Amino acid sequence: MSREIASYFSYNKDLLQLYQSRSLQDSIADHIVQDAHLIPEHIAQAANSNSNVARLKYVNLTQIMIKNILSYCNGLEQMGVKEKEYLHLFRKEIGSFRRSLNSWMKTIRLQGPDNSWGFIDPAK
Repeated sequence: MSREIASYFSYNKDLLQLYQSRSLQDSIADHIVQDAHLIPEHIAQAANSNSNVARLKYVNLTQIMIKNILSYCNGLEQMGVKEKEYLHLFRKEIGSFRRSLNSWMKTIRLQGPDNSWGFIDPAK
């Protein structure tokens, strides 16, 4: 979905060449594609890790990328793109994914002895 959004809103339709463009809109589209591409990699690394600390690290990085993608969507909208309903649909899908990720993160925090990740648990 991120590639389609980027392709639709960029001036340069060749997604492999977006990084070379001097257009701000193309740059934002390129960042959306890059961050969206990294999310599945980080989820896979988190899922395959034996350490809860490593899992939480990758989930945290994924949350940062989600936040960035939402910021990029806001930037496109403020630039005055015409078809904002695509951005709203994309945000809705990202929100759904974010809720699932947060639920999974809660289960990770409850598992194993290394679940504190260096933070003090106020519930204890």
